[in-house]
Amino acid sequence: MSVLCFYAQRGASSTRISSWLIQHLVLCVFVMAVARGQVRYSIPEEMTKGSLVGNIVQDLGLDVKRLKSGRARIFTEDSREYIGLNVDKGTLVVKERIDREELCAQVSPCSLHFQIILENPMELHRVDVEILDINDHAPVFTRKEINFQISELAVPGARFSLDSAHDPDVGLNTLQRYTLIPTDYFSLKEKSRSDGTKYVEMVLQSPLDRERDEELKLTLTAFDGGSPQKSGTVKISVTVIDANDNTPAFSQSVYRVSLAENAAIGTVALTVSATDKDKGSNGEVTYSFSQSSGKDVDLFRIDEITGEIYVNGLLDYEKSKQYELNLEAMDKGGLTDNSKVLIELTDINDNAPVISVISFSSPIPEDSTPDTVIAMLNIKDIDSGKNGQFKCFVNSDLPFRIKSSSSNFYTLVTDQILDRENISEYNITITAIDEGSPSFSTNKTLTLKISDVNDNAPFEQDSYNAYVMENNSPSLSLFSVKAHDADLGANARVSYFISDNDLNGTPISSLVSINSDSGTVYTTKSFDYEQLKSFAITVKAQDGGSPPLSSNVSVKIMIQDQNDNAPQVLYPVQSGASVVAEIVPRSADVDVGYLVTKVVAVDVDSGQNAWLSYKLQKATDRALFEVGLQNGEIRTVRQVTDKDAVKQRLTVVVEDNGQPSRSATVNVNVAVADSFPEVLSEFTDFPHDKDYNDNLTFYLVLALAVVSFLFIVSIIAILSVKCYRWRRERMFYKSGANLPVIPYYPPLYADVGGTGTLQHVYNYEVCGTTDSRKSDMKFLRPSSQSVLNFDLSGTRTVPNQNRSTEEPDQKPPSADWRFTQNQRPGPSGAAAATPEVAMGTGPWPNPPTEAEQLQVLMAAANEVSEATNTLAPGTMGLSTRYNPQFTLQHVPDYRQNVYIPGSTATLTSNQQQPQQALPPPQAAIAAAAAQPEPPKAAQTPASKKKSTKKEKK
Repeated sequence: MSVLCFYAQRGASSTRISSWLIQHLVLCVFVMAVARGQVRYSIPEEMTKGSLVGNIVQDLGLDVKRLKSGRARIFTEDSREYIGLNVDKGTLVVKERIDREELCAQVSPCSLHFQIILENPMELHRVDVEILDINDHAPVFTRKEINFQISELAVPGARFSLDSAHDPDVGLNTLQRYTLIPTDYFSLKEKSRSDGTKYVEMVLQSPLDRERDEELKLTLTAFDGGSPQKSGTVKISVTVIDANDNTPAFSQSVYRVSLAENAAIGTVALTVSATDKDKGSNGEVTYSFSQSSGKDVDLFRIDEITGEIYVNGLLDYEKSKQYELNLEAMDKGGLTDNSKVLIELTDINDNAPVISVISFSSPIPEDSTPDTVIAMLNIKDIDSGKNGQFKCFVNSDLPFRIKSSSSNFYTLVTDQILDRENISEYNITITAIDEGSPSFSTNKTLTLKISDVNDNAPFEQDSYNAYVMENNSPSLSLFSVKAHDADLGANARVSYFISDNDLNGTPISSLVSINSDSGTVYTTKSFDYEQLKSFAITVKAQDGGSPPLSSNVSVKIMIQDQNDNAPQVLYPVQSGASVVAEIVPRSADVDVGYLVTKVVAVDVDSGQNAWLSYKLQKATDRALFEVGLQNGEIRTVRQVTDKDAVKQRLTVVVEDNGQPSRSATVNVNVAVADSFPEVLSEFTDFPHDKDYNDNLTFYLVLALAVVSFLFIVSIIAILSVKCYRWRRERMFYKSGANLPVIPYYPPLYADVGGTGTLQHVYNYEVCGTTDSRKSDMKFLRPSSQSVLNFDLSGTRTVPNQNRSTEEPDQKPPSADWRFTQNQRPGPSGAAAATPEVAMGTGPWPNPPTEAEQLQVLMAAANEVSEATNTLAPGTMGLSTRYNPQFTLQHVPDYRQNVYIPGSTATLTSNQQQPQQALPPPQAAIAAAAAQPEPPKAAQTPASKKKSTKKEKK
């Protein structure tokens, strides 16, 4: 801040200060460099016209030439201009007489605000001039004499309001204090209003005595604080009356009321009331405004009888928001009481916005760019709150808009490119509407003319932009250019050519070509965005006149990227010759989020095609590691434990964001170990993964083909076997028609002697085919020792009960099996079964199938005659083929594969028959050896296989 002090000698200028003709005035100018070029000056009031206020050339850093060329002028919102601008000198001077009291009344500080406006370019400089007060007014009372009638019964402390002196000066120059002389009975008490003005009350100090002093003469003096000090006086006359000892009293000390600013004259604002306990004339109260109410009392009036306060003038919220009135209630005896009324005004939307045009430029060229300033406006609404808020706009169908630059200042600017050939003149209506209810609006119409410029080129556009996707096919049509020629015939025939320039040593003609008649540009090759992103060509349009005329236009061809490159993994480097592993220690300080390594990949594409994301495709332990989606960092998900494997294999997929996306995979070897030798020992046999993805499809197709082939072969084989078996069965059926039919009965064995030597009943399940190609046998564990009763009729199977889990020792084969007469072969179900009969699986089906009968006939064909001659009492009428030592090999019967455990028990028909002693084992063996061996049947391939299986068992 810089301070300039000027001293000026002032002569006689006004009658109010003619008492002192010459004095030195100190002028202090504070120039403060702030944003927007704001400067502030201070001058005293009542300066003579032409007095210097300040030098804006020096203070604002301007040039006198700039003031002249910019048509510098002062804009003020007030109707009068107190300050003038000397453009030739660049100074501000006093233009009109300045009376601070007339200009600002009691408002302090008092300032003049105006704008210095420069054009080309437009500049706004705010100037504030503070008007300093001088002590040119003395305090003045409205009345020259004040009369009081005070009862002698007035008690000490009674208050009497006195007239307030008025001093229009402010600060120290205004009213400062009061004095009252003499002070025998009364004293002064100063009070202040809400606006800061002072008033006094006369307080009775001692009782009055009418008989001693019937009338008192006092002098009230008001002093200001100026230099020299000024004062004003008023005479006070007090008449002492007799016998009124009660004063009136207001119901409230302060009355408050709200009133609309548009209240009509005669409207009752409020009603006040005061009471007096006296009777008669001493109890009658009259109301009036105290002389200390000031100028506000002129806007209201009070009924002295009823106490009703009426509106007596036009109220204006914008001038004063609140009024303060001092009331006085007086009875007939002269006793009074004082009260205060505060009237607050509410704002009404009674002012429309005001539009002031500061500057206006017309015409403007049609090639003006958007946001070109056309006019500067000042718009304001003196209402307050929402009533003072407004919106300004122009019609939406016009290529203009209103732009706010600062408080209450707006600019009218262009919003679009103008074309004089379409519209050469605009009538712009500016509308400002406030937000009150009801709202007020103001319109301002400006006529703007558009000047012509030479803006019509032969080509439809000044330049062209074309886009082509890379990997395009040659001879692709890119775009078309069009030029117009206003001539006729051959002179209007336009041909198009491309200027053959070089692009990095490559001719332009090798990249694009143009149709000379239509102006269509074609590609001549496929572009690669990674090699060439854009290039520019020049198209020449030439007519067919003589001499030919031509025009050029620039064309920029931009190649757009495609996702034609897969990501490339830079780290870790995949090498087939060695194994690179990242080490993660097992120590306790490896917390969750430990950084193992980072996969680094790049994509030579651009934009979204080069945005890479990382995903964990597979891992030895997916719960141990995770991969950052954006940064490719491999971190631990949990704490490393001793249970984690040393060798960890991670497969990370790097995928770009293209459509369709491309990806790459990388294998990361991680070793969970604390020492390097441990890592070497574990990773010496680390296999190298092959690129299984390349041949995965081939292997899947091959496996599917092999499985399908095997399935078809299996179906064919099963059908062949079924057909073969069916033919074999048919052959046996035909051959069995010539054989004798002998009923077949399954052998039933039981412990009939009751000796307990036959401890278990065995159950044999034999499955065989008719051609004895396969002989399958299933041995079940022995049943419990209890013998089950069995119905020889064979109608159903008795289930095994309480099967034992332990197999008993196998006993040697019995040398002789004997059966009772009831157990001899006979018709199925003819013989009654004894209670002791038991078997493993129950009776066989009844009757037996033809295949079973055929097998029995073939097995016993050669022994039937011999068996009937050698039957002994108590033995079954069959040959010795049922002897345990005898094996059937000449008949392809599946029963020859059954081994029946022997028993030393003697089989008898019932418990009453005496048991026959069994021969010793040696005798049994000798007897068996003495028996003639039956003739063996010729072995078929199937029977050879069965014999081999039996020998193995």
